[in-house]
Amino acid sequence: MEAQGIVVLPGQGSVWNMSPGRSAALKLLGGATGGSVMLFEETVPAGTLSTFHLHHDSDEVAYVLSGEVTFKIGEEVTVGGPGTCAFMPRGVPHAWKNSGAETGRVLFLYTPARAGGLLEEQQRTDRTFAAMDEREAAELRRRHGWEIVGPSPL
Repeated sequence: MEAQGIVVLPGQGSVWNMSPGRSAALKLLGGATGGSVMLFEETVPAGTLSTFHLHHDSDEVAYVLSGEVTFKIGEEVTVGGPGTCAFMPRGVPHAWKNSGAETGRVLFLYTPARAGGLLEEQQRTDRTFAAMDEREAAELRRRHGWEIVGPSPL
């Protein structure tokens, strides 16, 4: 599919309620960008953390809009507030945590869009990892080029 220009206005985008207080507003979907990028804005309650994982085929960028987020990328750990931008190259293990006292907002971008397809599929089917058995979760991650390296080190 050839990509067309896209403008997503405030309040637009497909919202997925991941868990109480945690949501993702999917702004740019891989299919709409010709597979170039996938972008979403995530609302993350204090203490929310990711697994320690990597993406085989996509680079990831995170931009902190509000709150405080700790990033572990490879062996480096960095804490940043609004305006912090983190680049997580494909193949490099990484994790993040909302280490602040308040709910934060983070803009995430995958390029190419393949890794973002995992969130698109979860939003479309309204199924979180908690609702899946391990085989189903592993297959979802495999389809979208994700690999869990271990539990969060943060």
